[in-house]
Amino acid sequence: MSVLIVGSTALDSIKTPHAENPRLLGGSASHAAVAASFFSPVKLVGVVGEDFPQKYLRLYRRHQIDLEGLQIVPGKTFHWAGEYEVNMNHRRTLLTELGVFETFTPTLPSSHQDSPFVLLANIAPALQHHVLDQMRRPQFVVADTMDLWLNIALPDLLRLLRRIDGFVLNDSEAHQLTQEDNVFAAIRKIHTLGPRYVIVKKGSHGSILSGPRGYFICPAYPLSAVVDPTGAGDSFVGGLMGYLATARGPVERHFRRAMIHGSVVASFCCEGFGLTRTTRVKRAHIIRRVKELEKLTRF
Repeated sequence: MSVLIVGSTALDSIKTPHAENPRLLGGSASHAAVAASFFSPVKLVGVVGEDFPQKYLRLYRRHQIDLEGLQIVPGKTFHWAGEYEVNMNHRRTLLTELGVFETFTPTLPSSHQDSPFVLLANIAPALQHHVLDQMRRPQFVVADTMDLWLNIALPDLLRLLRRIDGFVLNDSEAHQLTQEDNVFAAIRKIHTLGPRYVIVKKGSHGSILSGPRGYFICPAYPLSAVVDPTGAGDSFVGGLMGYLATARGPVERHFRRAMIHGSVVASFCCEGFGLTRTTRVKRAHIIRRVKELEKLTRF
């Protein structure tokens, strides 16, 4: 089955203590779409300007990502610039130029409206609602979010939680949303807001799933060096959704293994700037790391 992914498509300028790379392919939808493409067909919905490099369009197509829903409009592509500290858990934004993304309204082609799996990547909750309003009975819908929407669009976000199957956020956002310091208490509160599946991302410490079969602690693949963590969370959830879409049977049966595959794809993302490492990965590389992670966590 295919995965519909709606989110930001951007140009990222990334600086670390060791290197600097301008105008790389980025955005939540880009990272998630490439990650999902290792497992299932992907339909990408986003917007870019006339300055969007053709080489990035070719890269999407090389991963067989359907671009019928990608709008190319007059103006400049969303551009973000950020700088990481030596501890890559800390970064600061240097520049945000929304460009054409400021007026982005996701319009789904008819061929996308029947997509069984839907990932609402990190965009405003109002736009996530707009996407769902165009869908025809999707089988499984997951939404991601960020602290910005908790600050400026909380009513829309709370209404969205009643319409989705899975919700993804990081641990600080879970605490902010629920006012609970304990992550498991926060997860229980989030379930009462609607979603059956809640995933709390904890960066290099992995993630926590809560669903109908209880909790699952998903480890991060251990890396000896991190080059650039930008997009790792989007790669994680994209890989997860791509794996679920290709697995047969109920979603719950495959959810834990899907998280492991998402974690592995995210590890490749961290080994290069932007998508430069992820786009060189082969399915065999992913399978090898999944097997390694299984050995590390079996007891």
